[in-house]
Amino acid sequence: MTAASIRARVRAEMTEEIKATARRHLAADGANLSLRAVARELGMVSSAIYRYFASRDELLTALIVDAYNALGEAAERAEAAVDRADLLGRWLTACRAVRGWALEHPHEYALIYGSPVPGYAAPADTVPPASRVPVLITGILHDGFQAGRLAADQGEPVPEPLRPDLAALSEEVGVEVPPTLLARGMTAWLQLFGAVSFEVFGQLNNVIGERESFFEYQMRSAARVVGLEG
Repeated sequence: MTAASIRARVRAEMTEEIKATARRHLAADGANLSLRAVARELGMVSSAIYRYFASRDELLTALIVDAYNALGEAAERAEAAVDRADLLGRWLTACRAVRGWALEHPHEYALIYGSPVPGYAAPADTVPPASRVPVLITGILHDGFQAGRLAADQGEPVPEPLRPDLAALSEEVGVEVPPTLLARGMTAWLQLFGAVSFEVFGQLNNVIGERESFFEYQMRSAARVVGLEG
């Protein structure tokens, strides 16, 4: 092994250790992340950490990208195990995976779907990882439409002023889906993350005790809006 490869491996390991420490700080202090505090826990002088992350925002971006990718991977892996013809099963399985990941990683979920971090503006690097779950859902819609199982113009008509936004979104994700079907899918997507956020952030406390059954009910109801059937 060359000296360069050894240095690269040590740098990669140190980078992961910094991120792991930062995640612990997120769990304890929320998004009020301090590079100085992270360095102190690692036994580093504060200036040394800047060799790995130039700023707090750069470290936050790394954590955000990791969280989006972990969430996307969990949903994609679960959904990929379902028969391609089982559209409802694919949707429900992806939803359950999103909820499961969020409940197991509430602080990382809060970083990407909670309140915006004051003074932080997410760069373009975060867009592809953030798109993984929406692209997965759009793929289910596309497959259903291509198979003739999801109607293009079912349900509430889409207002004309909204159609250009939906057409641009379909082009952006690279999956062709008719505007009305895409609007229904987005409604279901918002229902998914609204339901998960309400549970993760405690909005269902003292309201709903049987959370899993209620989540299943919501996701099946959202599936009906889309036109998914068992």
